Amino acid sequence: MSLGEILNSLLLMPLQLMFEVIYMIANRVIDNPGMSIIVLSLVMNFLVLPLYKRADAMQEEERDMEMKLRDGVSHIKKTFKGDERMMMLQTYYRQNNYKPTYVLRGAVSLFLEIPFFIAAYRFLSELQLLNGVSFGPVSDLSKPDELLVLGEITINILPILMTAINLISCVIFTKGSSIKQKVQLYGMALFFLVFLYTSPSGLVFYWTLNNVFSLVKTIFYKIKNPAKILSVIVSISGLFLFVYGVFFYPVPTAKRLLFFVFCGVLLQLPIIYTCFKNKIQSKFYTDLGQANRKVFLAGGIFLSVLTGVLIPSAVMNASPQEFIDINYYYHPFWFIVSAFCLAIGIFVIWAGVFYWLAKPSVKVLFDRGIWILSGITVVNYMFFGKNLGILNSELKYEQGLDFSLRDQAWNALLMLGVIVLLWFVAQHWKKQVLNLLVIVTIAVSGMGVYNMVNINKEIGKVKEQIALNSKMPEFHLSQKGKNVVVIMLDRAMGAYIPYLFQEKPELKEAFSGFTYYPNAISFGGFTNVGTPALFGGYEYTPMEMNKRSDETLMTKQNEALKVMPVLFDENDFEVTVCDPTYANYQWIPDLSIYDEYPDIDAYITKGKFSDQTAKERKIQNNKRRFFCYSIVKSVPLCFQELLYDQGNYNQSNSGSETNGIYSGQTLTGTAIADGLYDSFMDSYHVLDNLSEMTKIDQAEKDTFMFMTNDTTHDPMLLQTPDYVPAEHVDNTEYDMENKDRFTVNGVTLKMENDMQITHYHANMAALLKLGEWFDSLRENGVYDNTRIILVSDHGQPLAHADEFMLEDGNDRSFFNPLLMVKDFNSKEFTTSEVFMTNADVPTLAMKELIENPTNPFTGKKMDSTEKTAHEQYILLSYDWDTNVNNGKTFLPGRWYSVKEDMRDNKNWKLIKEEGVLKSE
Repeated sequence: MSLGEILNSLLLMPLQLMFEVIYMIANRVIDNPGMSIIVLSLVMNFLVLPLYKRADAMQEEERDMEMKLRDGVSHIKKTFKGDERMMMLQTYYRQNNYKPTYVLRGAVSLFLEIPFFIAAYRFLSELQLLNGVSFGPVSDLSKPDELLVLGEITINILPILMTAINLISCVIFTKGSSIKQKVQLYGMALFFLVFLYTSPSGLVFYWTLNNVFSLVKTIFYKIKNPAKILSVIVSISGLFLFVYGVFFYPVPTAKRLLFFVFCGVLLQLPIIYTCFKNKIQSKFYTDLGQANRKVFLAGGIFLSVLTGVLIPSAVMNASPQEFIDINYYYHPFWFIVSAFCLAIGIFVIWAGVFYWLAKPSVKVLFDRGIWILSGITVVNYMFFGKNLGILNSELKYEQGLDFSLRDQAWNALLMLGVIVLLWFVAQHWKKQVLNLLVIVTIAVSGMGVYNMVNINKEIGKVKEQIALNSKMPEFHLSQKGKNVVVIMLDRAMGAYIPYLFQEKPELKEAFSGFTYYPNAISFGGFTNVGTPALFGGYEYTPMEMNKRSDETLMTKQNEALKVMPVLFDENDFEVTVCDPTYANYQWIPDLSIYDEYPDIDAYITKGKFSDQTAKERKIQNNKRRFFCYSIVKSVPLCFQELLYDQGNYNQSNSGSETNGIYSGQTLTGTAIADGLYDSFMDSYHVLDNLSEMTKIDQAEKDTFMFMTNDTTHDPMLLQTPDYVPAEHVDNTEYDMENKDRFTVNGVTLKMENDMQITHYHANMAALLKLGEWFDSLRENGVYDNTRIILVSDHGQPLAHADEFMLEDGNDRSFFNPLLMVKDFNSKEFTTSEVFMTNADVPTLAMKELIENPTNPFTGKKMDSTEKTAHEQYILLSYDWDTNVNNGKTFLPGRWYSVKEDMRDNKNWKLIKEEGVLKSE
């Protein structure tokens, strides 16, 4: 990050983030982009009202002082010259307790208005949600209004209306002011007219509303008891909002009803406070004591370190390499720097502005508030929101974020207790509050530094990979020799094939020659458990790996990854390996495991073909998201889902030069979605470029290629009927017309949630792209002499059908991988009911090509006799992280045995509830 980016993160990004979150939440609730601008204006103006009220008071004080000193200053300037004049002025100012720098007080309102204007301008002028949206007489809020047409000339009315309101406010406010102040305010009004005249009408509408608010505020300053009148107006507005939301809102939902009720009740607080103001202040402020700015500063720094350093670094430390793209390297430390700058900007700089402008009695409340807020954030982060499932590199939970009402209620009660306890501490041990804040800040800083040291170590492991990954991936297929291709589609669902082929009959032709094995199992539900046997055969099932308890899991994983490539290499095959999963137990595969085999070509393809603009977008998004994730983890549970926003963290496209309304994908039901999921695109582009990677040779040589691809692992909603990525997806009509596509042989797949439908879409997209590649192989004369194995490491428990559920409630689809094999010169698409496992892949790949193959690392014969020698043992373990599950045996888990037909629940047995299985 440059100095300019850091300053932007400190000063402007906090305000822009505030604008964005408020607007996006409002728009989700009322579902009207134009009305949401009104809500944004009202909320922002009420939030900053104390700032401007104090700034206006300071400006009034400065104006009164200037009027008081005017005659004396004028006399001194006429009477004295040079140094004598300066000395006399200084003396005169000192006698009146005035400093020349106080003149800046008159410009406080201007200093505040500039950053808020810039933030609003940057947000609203590029907000694509306004594209094509009409509001009242304005046809498109993303363009100038052009409301008045005179012949061929169009005149924008909103900027003129905005300026007129602004000038009226200036006339009222500057009554009795000096010419200098009047010129300043009138000049600013004309500046905004010129500057905003051709701006999008949504932005001008927002600033017009601000000017209306300012005019009303100015009028209130001129009347008696403005606070009482304002509280009455606010109360009436709250009642109106309550009645409108409960009885008249056209699109009622439970959440929107709750929102209107909450706002209606909240708007009654000002009138309650006004009625009991004297009683509250006389007792309350006396008990609070004096303000202590050191406490406020310490609290702000603590919150900044917690949300800007500790939480982001803890997330990153769990899997550092996941946040690195070796095709577009950006040091992940900058995400922490960005989050920290945002946190400092919010909790120290802008909160400090509020604190500086507040009255002494209010500053005491700020001290208490930041002390209590610090305690709330710590308790929420440390004790709530745990075990939420897999969090991907875009800080999105795979299973979503959802808390039961019971959990939210318990959390709310505990938060209430924390507030009472911390208030009591601050009331009775005021001097200890500062010390406690300093101590916990030091502790949190130390934890953050520890995380960053670990992160740096992990990053160091992939720097060499980055340097070596400059060459474009390619592999060769021979027209005259034998070719063997093994493609592992991570998490591809074996049970989907009949449904996919029914919906797309053309796939049967594209996959001619393949045999589909529906009766197949994997040996675990996650990649770290499910891949070793797939790569290396039956010596690498979980139980067999546990038997070798004197060797690390990483060593055994690396062995498995090398078994097929080394055997084919030793038998004079030209060998290529792409994206070997968990090589050296690294998230970014460590290709150095093949260094001792110079004839084996190894590549990382994921992300190699993705658009560079998309990569930059992901980086910019993550700068914001790490801080937003920290806030989500720090607030009470009842607010977490709102701020999480399905993993979008209330992010719009504002400030982005790319297309796409959201970063990541936001689904509305199961048919409509906006945005693209970068992880899916990184893998999908690889399948889309298989033909580019394939080099056809006429030489008489044999080839072997193994590839892992995550298209089916990182699913998103695609545009039907072609199942292709789109910025905006709407499958409503297609889904209505093709409801029966999810029923085969009397079994209907449930498609009730986004996980179910997106997995189906991703599997379909992968097969369609592979089908296109197979067609190109036919055209180049290398399809018939190529053996192709499509396999996955595991399935996914999506609860598609009751028929898939085991007696203990687990979904056997978790262990039902894709397995399809096309042998040499095979012509028809067939289905085989033979019991298979993904550990059969090495045997299938080497069949009749390598005579009596033996494991090059153990010397044992490689075949599939183990499959029928005994029942097969499956490990259900949710310890998928190789940074955690990286000992010499797999961590304890749930063990099943299965035989013959995995689709018959009678053939499944639970043999160990929780433990480590090393023998039959």
